[in-house]
Amino acid sequence: MHVPDGFINAPVSVAAGVVAAGAVAVSLRGARRELDERTAPLAGLVAAFIFAVQMLNFPVAAGTSGHLLGGALAAILVGPYTGVLCVSVVLLMQGILFADGGLTALGVNITVMAVVTSVVAYATFRGLVKVLPKKRRSVTVSAFVAAAISVPAAAFAFTLVYAIGGTTDVPIGRVLTAMVGVHVLIGLGEAAITAFTVGAVIAVRPDLVHGAKGLTRKLQLRVNGELIDAAPAAEPQPTPLAPVPAPSHRTRNVWLTGLAASLVLAGVVSFYASANPDGLEKVAADKGIDAKVEEHAAADSPLADYGVEGIGDGRLSGGLAGVIGVGVTIAAGTGVFWAVRSRRTDEDATAASAATPSASV
Repeated sequence: MHVPDGFINAPVSVAAGVVAAGAVAVSLRGARRELDERTAPLAGLVAAFIFAVQMLNFPVAAGTSGHLLGGALAAILVGPYTGVLCVSVVLLMQGILFADGGLTALGVNITVMAVVTSVVAYATFRGLVKVLPKKRRSVTVSAFVAAAISVPAAAFAFTLVYAIGGTTDVPIGRVLTAMVGVHVLIGLGEAAITAFTVGAVIAVRPDLVHGAKGLTRKLQLRVNGELIDAAPAAEPQPTPLAPVPAPSHRTRNVWLTGLAASLVLAGVVSFYASANPDGLEKVAADKGIDAKVEEHAAADSPLADYGVEGIGDGRLSGGLAGVIGVGVTIAAGTGVFWAVRSRRTDEDATAASAATPSASV
């Protein structure tokens, strides 16, 4: 859903840029409450993973494809403020290096793809986990639903921006119907990817899933067929899924595994992605809202269109571009998140964990 230059007029693009800048500023402040020395590098990894998975367009219907937007995944894994920053970093790297998403439309893209998806997804997710049983499955189900809703919400947001500042005269009702209709289908793919990824992380390290925090219950034991508290209410005991800070090597193993997966997806699997236009491109071509599209300012980038200039082999060129993109994104993201993290020490984290009831999902 990367909006190119020329779809939205200059005044509205500037206004969207102001909104995006404000959202990023708020997110930088809010991310301090979500990040520390342990989670900042993991947030950089989430940004790189989103970049990699966005290269994997999947077929939807009638010659259309879709790809992950990533707001729901990032918000659930590392928090809504950090989630906005993750997707914003991805969009910035894509726009500057790969000529994907217009530079004058960067504010529109951040507002639609980062802010709207993260906010809508996380609000939906938190609402669901509060009413569903405190189990792992509930977190996964909530992630699925939140991600599925976030994509048509982003399509609706784009349509609203287009209604205000579109550069072509196309009936807004036609644009809305087409955009929301195709992105409902794309949302199902987003939901599957998000639920699978969140479920995989919860299975091995539930303490690393931001959205699973706060789901607390006392440790209980079954005695003679009845459940009883294992300790007085004033002295909660950790359950097997307690978010006690893990040894640094375990966190490092998760980071290395995620990095390897991102490199394989971007460097190898991306070659087999669908070549069909994505939802926005298809709607734009069918409805004529791309009549005034402009050439990308970075069209002459050596990495434009996700290929390396001078390499004739398509598989090698695309794979190398994907690997470079993952590397640049993880470096930029980790740098941002490390700079804004809270300076909480391991001793502080251990003390905080001991002073609060443990999470069980």
